[in-house]
Amino acid sequence: MATSKLQAIWNHPAGPKTIHFWAPTFKWGIIIANIADFAKPPEKLSYPQQIAVTCTGVIWSRYGMVIIPKNWNLFSVNVAMAGTGIYQLARKIKHDYATEAEPAVANE
Repeated sequence: MATSKLQAIWNHPAGPKTIHFWAPTFKWGIIIANIADFAKPPEKLSYPQQIAVTCTGVIWSRYGMVIIPKNWNLFSVNVAMAGTGIYQLARKIKHDYATEAEPAVANE
């Protein structure tokens, strides 16, 4: 039974013998880099970069579900991409707009 399941995965139209498997698999590298940026101070984050990451994740997640056959690898990598992008955008927005400016100390 395990052999038949592995053979089904191997021969799937979006399986390991196709680019439809490997492109989303390598896209996990972008997500790993974005997760590594969680340690980066919010002032160093880029709005354009995180908006691009988020939009790419949302758009391609949808695409992964409307194509035939459904590409679950493409869907999952892009849901993760959208999630990390949204988290980073929330950090940046919170830092830029929700924190109060510290009052300047007057030196007298």
